[in-house]
Amino acid sequence: MRTTRKRTTGRPLRSGPLACGLAAVLGAGALTGCAQDSGGSGGGDGRTTLSVGVFGVFGYKQAGLYDAYEKLHPDIRIKENSTERNEDYYPALLNHLSANSGLSDIQAVEVDNINEVAGLHADKLVDMAKAEGVRKSDWLDWKWNQAKADSGQVVGLGTDIGPMGVCYRKDLFAKAGLPTDREKVGELWQGDWSKYVDAGERYMKSAPEGTAFMDGAAGLYNGAVSSYPVKYYSADGKLVYKKSEGVRESWDLAMRAIEGDMTGKLKQFDKEWDQGYANGDFASVVCPPWMLGYIKEKAGDKGAGKWDVAAAPRPANWGGSFLTVPKGGKHREEAVELATWLTAPEQQAKLFEKQASFPSSPAAYALPEVKAAKHPYFDDAPIGSIFSEAAEGIPTTPLGPKDQVIKTTISDIGILQVEQQGRKPREGWDAAVKKIDDVVED
Repeated sequence: MRTTRKRTTGRPLRSGPLACGLAAVLGAGALTGCAQDSGGSGGGDGRTTLSVGVFGVFGYKQAGLYDAYEKLHPDIRIKENSTERNEDYYPALLNHLSANSGLSDIQAVEVDNINEVAGLHADKLVDMAKAEGVRKSDWLDWKWNQAKADSGQVVGLGTDIGPMGVCYRKDLFAKAGLPTDREKVGELWQGDWSKYVDAGERYMKSAPEGTAFMDGAAGLYNGAVSSYPVKYYSADGKLVYKKSEGVRESWDLAMRAIEGDMTGKLKQFDKEWDQGYANGDFASVVCPPWMLGYIKEKAGDKGAGKWDVAAAPRPANWGGSFLTVPKGGKHREEAVELATWLTAPEQQAKLFEKQASFPSSPAAYALPEVKAAKHPYFDDAPIGSIFSEAAEGIPTTPLGPKDQVIKTTISDIGILQVEQQGRKPREGWDAAVKKIDDVVED
């Protein structure tokens, strides 16, 4: 859902000033040390300044939403504090929450971190379920529940989500003897991620020289595991990834793809992955809406007219964030009002139109900015309807405090050791488990 940032948390990579990323590493003041002024006059003009802490490019400024809000509220001035990478932003956020100081009026939280924030710091955050104008029905149930603490408090309002599709190269599919019409392509693997791998086997039998069916096995794993109702934690908060059906079957699919030589052996968001788009090295990639702009950028003019989007085998989610309001903020009431407005269905629809951030509000799906949305680079694919349908079928999956660590370790250590280093699947799995056990309490 946006432009780009390094994928470590499973959400669009967002670009931002490198200096902010460095500042986040160097000091606890990172959350407020790199402000990007949304416009308007400086201090001393009598206006209340609201600070919004985010990681990367959330798109509010780029979509004109800050300016629109300031016009509706002439007494308000908005300043955005953006840290480039979430892996720098989030530790600093935890430090500031623990100290209950140095916080922006609004703080964004990544989906893979929201459970930990709700578990550790709900007492430091406003219960957004009680905010004026907030209606639970405006959000998908599973999105709303992701930000709910054990007490029932809702610590944040959902911004975007990442319902998955499959982006594919029509020209490469045609050369390999696979269908190219998006409806027929979706039928190839409808209902089962193993059918996606079946299609990969078909592709590889007649693959154009030098091409693979998919970019890498980690993308397949992420898509498949995210379609299960249980991944790494059970509903009662227990760590269950070692016994999880979703993890086991998704891992096995990833291994099958590697053993069948169906992958380009690429790590997503690395330079080689970017070059793979430019060179046409792979024919498909599991893609949320926010990735479409990334593909267009990296594939460039040479890829125009060659890419399309089909429905994923099963509904799954990759990415999404929340806006929280710290209780200790100087302008709590005004911050609650701004966070509520930014996450309202109308603003979510505008953000999708401008930045490809897919709404977490089903009320937005009927609005023209979403319902009629097509993507010209992807052969005018009706992305509004494709991703709306996927969004409404995403399972409610329990989150845990270390979802991000577990997912990243399985992908970047376990899978990559097998895919890139030639280690056996058991060796890759054991290496991932050892690393997870070192940092995650069972």
